[in-house]
Amino acid sequence: MTGQPRQAAGLLASFDGAEPLLGAVRELRARGYRCLDAYTPFPVEGLPQALGLRRSRMPLVMLAGGLVGGVGAYLLQWWTAVVDYPINVGGRPLHAWPAFIPVTFEMTILFAALAGVAALFLRCGLPRLHHPLFDIPDFTLATRNRFFLAIEAQDGCFDRHRTARTLRELGALRVMELPA
Repeated sequence: MTGQPRQAAGLLASFDGAEPLLGAVRELRARGYRCLDAYTPFPVEGLPQALGLRRSRMPLVMLAGGLVGGVGAYLLQWWTAVVDYPINVGGRPLHAWPAFIPVTFEMTILFAALAGVAALFLRCGLPRLHHPLFDIPDFTLATRNRFFLAIEAQDGCFDRHRTARTLRELGALRVMELPA
């Protein structure tokens, strides 16, 4: 033991409804807080905008994966049928593109799905087996009837005591420290 006070990873405030949570998020963002995250039992309209979340890039990642898969499959079939091993079967042309479509379609779907799964894992930081939120006993209520707002300690405006007081003023039922 060094005798130093332990550092908190942040604060977690619980609210009894969506409106108090949304109001607190808007007020904290107006005061300059940026490292906020909300946990709710159901989607809350306007919460992503209030948190300042950007639109997801997942569709773009999946489009790129699909294009790579589709173009790669088509080029592989074309190269093998026309350049590498041309076989004249029944007088058909070597570049018989209608025969290439089913495989091209399937590879487009497969690569788009794999790109989406890979992007999801990377963006979510998975596999992560433990998070400090799991140590808070009341956090299981986030799936039933409680609304939570987390403020990370790395936020430039974060001061443990002042931020806790502000959260209580904004209607938090309880303010808990996130263990580091």
